[in-house]
Amino acid sequence: MPKLPPKDYIQAVNFPEQITIRPIGVIHSPYKERHGTPRQSQLRYAPPSYQPAIARVELFADIVPTLALKDLDGFEYIWLITWLHLNFSWNPTVILPRGPRVRRGTLATRAPHRPNPIGLSAVRLRKIEDLSIEVEGIDLLDQTPVLDIKPYVAYCDAFPDAKCGYVSDMEASQTHEEDIFGTHRPQPS
Repeated sequence: MPKLPPKDYIQAVNFPEQITIRPIGVIHSPYKERHGTPRQSQLRYAPPSYQPAIARVELFADIVPTLALKDLDGFEYIWLITWLHLNFSWNPTVILPRGPRVRRGTLATRAPHRPNPIGLSAVRLRKIEDLSIEVEGIDLLDQTPVLDIKPYVAYCDAFPDAKCGYVSDMEASQTHEEDIFGTHRPQPS
């Protein structure tokens, strides 16, 4: 029997000029405006009084059957992939809200104003009831569209010793770090 040549899958379809994405759900968050909404879903240095916000992810029954959530309840964290629908424009550089007032390339930041305003949040999974997922540590506004959900898998999603560019440099050079609440945390001696 002759050996068949390998299939060339990338030549079978043209590169997409446009991509259409349909939300699979919506965030029900206590945050109604940007002011006061955490900049990240998890805080590295939270004040002792900090209580992470509880939110609910409502999945749309006409798109996602309950069966799609099978086995998700065994994970402590999940990734929420969202569409930051209130961002209509972006710039190639941004000045970050903390640290030196230096312009950074947008793609080297977590700024929400991006060429495609896709959000990525790791949140603690609290419970699942039908197509409703309760999460803790939300950094998203109410009514944010959900594009997808993926389980957080520690061995491939966490690299604690990874270099973090200017972020690592800022942390190493600061004697105090300002968190999202404007409080200062002394660096260890």
